[in-house]
Amino acid sequence: MRKLWLKKNEDRRVRAGHLWIFANEVDVKQSPLTDFAPGEAATLCDWRGAPLGSVCVNPASLICARLHSRRPDTELDEPLLAQRLQSALSLRQRLYPGPWYRLCHGEGDFLPGLVIDRYGDHLTVQVTTAGMEQRREALTEALRTLVQPTSILWANDLAARGLENLSREQQSEGPLPERLEVPESTCRFYAPCATGQKTGWFYDQRANRAELARYAADADVLDIFSYVGGFGVSAAAAGARSVTFVDASAQALAFAEENARANAPDCEARILCGDAFDLLRQLRDEGRRFEVISLDPPAFIKRRKDAALGLAAYRQANDLAVQLLAPGGILATSSCSHHLEAQALRGCLTQAAAKRKLHARILFAGGQGPDHPIHAAMPETAYLKCFIAQVGA
Repeated sequence: MRKLWLKKNEDRRVRAGHLWIFANEVDVKQSPLTDFAPGEAATLCDWRGAPLGSVCVNPASLICARLHSRRPDTELDEPLLAQRLQSALSLRQRLYPGPWYRLCHGEGDFLPGLVIDRYGDHLTVQVTTAGMEQRREALTEALRTLVQPTSILWANDLAARGLENLSREQQSEGPLPERLEVPESTCRFYAPCATGQKTGWFYDQRANRAELARYAADADVLDIFSYVGGFGVSAAAAGARSVTFVDASAQALAFAEENARANAPDCEARILCGDAFDLLRQLRDEGRRFEVISLDPPAFIKRRKDAALGLAAYRQANDLAVQLLAPGGILATSSCSHHLEAQALRGCLTQAAAKRKLHARILFAGGQGPDHPIHAAMPETAYLKCFIAQVGA
């Protein structure tokens, strides 16, 4: 196995546990990146030649290598994939009663570039690195041995694959289900399989949905950026009087309406399709107020350079949500932007309340569920923030 050499003093972050190596950290005189094939395994060495572990290299990417073992000369082969996936599966089986969870969460499960969501016998897989892409056959065999899926969707339409010069064409194995069926708490949800957002469902908000549902009894609920209604339907099943779903996707709203009828037939459900900011202003101008609101937007900050514009969008969204709250109402505000720190999201909430001469008291602070484990040395793997607050005079 060839060696990838680091420059002097560029080994500190790796020695502290981080798994990424950036192109500007590599000693390209000793190990020119262009000598490596995309996905090639190599032994990572510090500037003195001491081995730090094994990586998969992609010379075309800013993150040019990702560590998959602390041992040198270790290939990311089927036995290692199977070992890591078995460890990930064992954790999930301790956490959840049935096979509905995120089975693998990339670096959080020591498998960089791999995300797998499990829906019973179906798997939706996202591969985002050349290293993992080169080992798809071995990965497939490991999954077949471990969980015997009847179908696999390779959800390749990801911007991250473009950064690694990988194809973004979706592929599948086995007969894909027309839609996903997801039991959660007392509810049973349906979501699109091949045409849904991300992997089709957002397991990461599971605990936060359950927490918000505690405040839903007899409440008028607004689910903003609802997708298929995870927050709103959970609230409806917990006894909400009515739920209004807001989203830009007509397909997602059709699922939200169906999920509401199936799980809470006595709860009035309304859907509003269009730009969320425009619809929130419309609801405000109509004088509508809601006792419970979920604000769960897409990542407004996908890259660090988008931080200023993204923060402005979070502030605007929280301001509109606060204006739609009934006195003493409950607001759950979330962000899945890694580049937005929890304190900044909290600031969006408190500023929105202060602007209206209101007080906000935080009742709950949550994040991603334990099937989305955070790598202790990699703050990049902690992305989801959720605050539930009561807002009033």
